[in-house]
Amino acid sequence: MKRLTTILGIGAATVVLALGGVAVLGANGGWYGSAASAESVLPADVQDAVLDALAGPEGEYAAYATYEAILAEYGQVSPFANILKAEGSHIDALKQILDRYGVPYPDENPYLGVVEAPASLAEAAQEGEDAEIANVGLYEEQLTVVADDPDIVAVFTNLQTASLERHLPAFERALARF
Repeated sequence: MKRLTTILGIGAATVVLALGGVAVLGANGGWYGSAASAESVLPADVQDAVLDALAGPEGEYAAYATYEAILAEYGQVSPFANILKAEGSHIDALKQILDRYGVPYPDENPYLGVVEAPASLAEAAQEGEDAEIANVGLYEEQLTVVADDPDIVAVFTNLQTASLERHLPAFERALARF
């Protein structure tokens, strides 16, 4: 994820094309501009929280692209192959929320083809561990924003639990193996 942060230049705003419009990724990782829908019943900060969980630098798109790059470099190695499938499910869960509330989002993963695989599987496992820790922190922070929306709280809690209780231990085991 360190490479991803560098690539995106998180200190400055990054422009990302989303659904034919432009959304700006702010310095704090939130999506602004045309990404938040004035037509949605969700408050803008809740929209931004869900968009950040999907497409922010510690979100599900970034994790998916990272694990896909690792698999492209090293083949179908565990735990990356299994966790890639889980990240796809996480993406679908977040897209379902956004669809339910009419919030536009980048349909295509903006990180695919941008993220490079680490130099070794040991580095990949360490980056995976770091990414899952950051993902848990992201959901911890965003849960306070979405606290009044029980369906979103349930999804965020499930995704955070998956990162904490399944993905993180898998990377810890991989670190010992590689």
